[in-house]
Amino acid sequence: MKLISREDLKDWAKDMFQKNSFNMVDVSTKKETFRRALASGKIYIGKKVFNLIKEKKMPKGDPIALAEVSAVLGVKKTSDLVPLCHPLPIDHIATKIILNKEDCSLEVFCIVSAFAKTGVEMEAIMGVNAALITIYDLSKIVNPNLTIDSIKLLIKEGGKSGIWKNPNGLPEFLENIV
Repeated sequence: MKLISREDLKDWAKDMFQKNSFNMVDVSTKKETFRRALASGKIYIGKKVFNLIKEKKMPKGDPIALAEVSAVLGVKKTSDLVPLCHPLPIDHIATKIILNKEDCSLEVFCIVSAFAKTGVEMEAIMGVNAALITIYDLSKIVNPNLTIDSIKLLIKEGGKSGIWKNPNGLPEFLENIV
């Protein structure tokens, strides 16, 4: 009887599935650590919609309140919508929407945290997207000429790389946060 060495026992799953196909990153041997990510994005809504939102007179209701709820749902559904994202045990989600009078825009910020084996960057970005799309949906009845722009990861922390800040800079109010 021939003894089989450890080298002879290749990881059949890697051999069979990793070549010429998509695969979710294997995090099975990673340790869970605290992970947090902050993302942002902007929607330009025009003066008429901006004033209606500010006065709480939008035809379909308050886009800001509903967008905050949509951000939570977007975060929670990330792994359902992005094929290679791991489902994560989310510990915290917060969304802040700022009205910018100068350019008639709404700026969405979404922070997500979890104690997990992989980061929550995609969840934060998905939260921003869900909020922006909700604002778009509730605003298009008044002004269909809307632009969603500047969706980006601002800060992430956790895992091996520690804290990462967007190299293109952070909003002024976040400069001294980390």
